[in-house]
Amino acid sequence: MQSVQASQYILCSDVFKIYKVADLEVVALRGLDLEVDRGEIIAIVGASGSGKSTLLNVLAGYDAPSAGTVRVGQYDLLNMTGTEIVEYRRREVGFIWQQTSRNLFSYLTAIENVELPMILAGIPSAERGPRAAGLLKLVGLDHRLKHRPETLSGGEQQRVAIAVALANRPPLLLADEPTGELDDVTGAEVLDLLNRINQELGTTIVVVTHDPAIAASVERAVAIRDGKTSTEIRRVVSYERRIGGKADRTREFQIVDPSGRVQVPRHVIEAAGLGERVIVEASGGTVILRPSEE
Repeated sequence: MQSVQASQYILCSDVFKIYKVADLEVVALRGLDLEVDRGEIIAIVGASGSGKSTLLNVLAGYDAPSAGTVRVGQYDLLNMTGTEIVEYRRREVGFIWQQTSRNLFSYLTAIENVELPMILAGIPSAERGPRAAGLLKLVGLDHRLKHRPETLSGGEQQRVAIAVALANRPPLLLADEPTGELDDVTGAEVLDLLNRINQELGTTIVVVTHDPAIAASVERAVAIRDGKTSTEIRRVVSYERRIGGKADRTREFQIVDPSGRVQVPRHVIEAAGLGERVIVEASGGTVILRPSEE
């Protein structure tokens, strides 16, 4: 089994996830490969049904992979007991749902919602209050400590949700469409907050989205198509320009997995007249695909 290198925090190698629906088997992930460095913030993008939310659920410990290697830090997510999974979700990872109502308990105040994960983790009461108040100050809601969710705006609820996800100081933060129910201005504020948390706390952040604004706000965006990573967009962006600004440099790459597989974009296949069989040649450092003569 592959080991996680010093700077490498997340390792997914040849990951499959198969769901059984009635008598049918649905393959959500088909040999997916992904590496994320510690302290990195990345976006996972893709169309509905591409497998991006399945990947997030696997990384969160909500779904077990069917095959392959999935490691987060020192945790082997393919071979964990139920007790280890609970400990992993409690200590290693924070999760933010798209639906703000799923992140918070309606009958608890903002500070009580943030304290709840600490209670479950056995953190002493003397430590819980100050830490919760500090997190709400970090997300700009230190004036809303005693407010219940129904008295908060959608953006404020999502900010509380981020504080809840950070309650036990997890090194990994996962966000599933965190701006999906927010307007553009509020969504931009949440994105700015996530980038600031990444910068100030060094938290590794993986955001699943179909929103191009999110993909444009991080230094690396990985696209998933048909259950596999297909392309990667890398940017060099200064912190001040991450939200609303243009990248200094942008380049899109096709991903070659360890087995040598690469997904050729449909428009390239059609433009080149490629069919089910192609001839692959290498010449002068260039790889050439051309239609089979048959």
